[in-house]
Amino acid sequence: MPQKAPPPRKGMPSPELDEPTFRERFRSQFTDPAFLPLDSEIERITSVAWDGYIKGRKSPVTKVAGRGFADPKYELSVDWLAARQAIREAQARHDDKQGPMRFLIINASSRSEHTCPGEMSKSWRLGELSHEVFAGAKGTEVKVLDLSRLTSEYGRKIHPCKACFSTAAPLCHWPCSCYPNYSLGQTQDWMNEIYPMWVEAHGIMIITPVNWYMSSSPLKLMIDRMVCADGGNPDPTLTQGKDASLAKQVELDGWNYPRHLAGRQFAVVVHGDVEGAENVRRSISDWLRFMKLCPAGPTAELDRYIGYWKPYATSHDELDADKAIQEEVRNAARTLLQGVQGDKMGKFTAAGTDLESPRQK
Repeated sequence: MPQKAPPPRKGMPSPELDEPTFRERFRSQFTDPAFLPLDSEIERITSVAWDGYIKGRKSPVTKVAGRGFADPKYELSVDWLAARQAIREAQARHDDKQGPMRFLIINASSRSEHTCPGEMSKSWRLGELSHEVFAGAKGTEVKVLDLSRLTSEYGRKIHPCKACFSTAAPLCHWPCSCYPNYSLGQTQDWMNEIYPMWVEAHGIMIITPVNWYMSSSPLKLMIDRMVCADGGNPDPTLTQGKDASLAKQVELDGWNYPRHLAGRQFAVVVHGDVEGAENVRRSISDWLRFMKLCPAGPTAELDRYIGYWKPYATSHDELDADKAIQEEVRNAARTLLQGVQGDKMGKFTAAGTDLESPRQK
């Protein structure tokens, strides 16, 4: 029976700033005394930013959706339309039978010698071992998504998920349309570059440390923003943008929850110092399975400790000495490679079963 959508629940306090607070916050990014000679120009820019904020100009540049959308006359953000086109091109590369096998290695550590820690991460080193495996095979293309860039590169951001999906699945657009939000200064979001990297890949390998019993914060930011890939709405005109009431009704009228990344294979490597590696590995693997990605094989999912209860200062030395984990990571990459090779040939492959483990017990 048809079900009428309930109204969206309201009642949280408003986050709207008054003008003095907004101006103080906006101008705080120009604290460097080198900006003092430009004070009048900054004041004019601040006034424009305030006007965009108070009038809510989230997407100031739009164009009509055009053919292929439920409402061809609806105005969509040019940023979103460009992101959609990049995903469509990535999907075409993924589907090209004559193209290479495409692998994506994700370094999920936030540590880098290019910022405060002053030293590379072990995740990066393990990713290099995996890269050698993929790049050494014929007919492959390998990309590296280095999430440590969030902490070390100017203008690299992954804004948090706004949880549109929890209001109604069709309100969560594929790709995400929550960003950029120019009125709130929520710009320079990386995800529109990251989505096509996932879409074009046949095999995805995530390598992450354990941070306080959990995955790293850069990885968690990306994971949350991948929700639109799992049931998200590829047509924002269905919901007239972010109309929560309409989105609820669209879902209740029948929603097919499209799995935009289904069928891609994955490997997961989690390394820790003291505790939590198994739980983090399981949570990441479960998440990928829930999105209908396929585990390449048992040897493609790995959780280990490097320098267990040893000083952090010597952790890289511990990795140097641990030849077993180095080979296990290579085996995880080899398993993913075999799985993708079998899939490309249209054959079921029990990937990794012929690889000898460096640890029997």
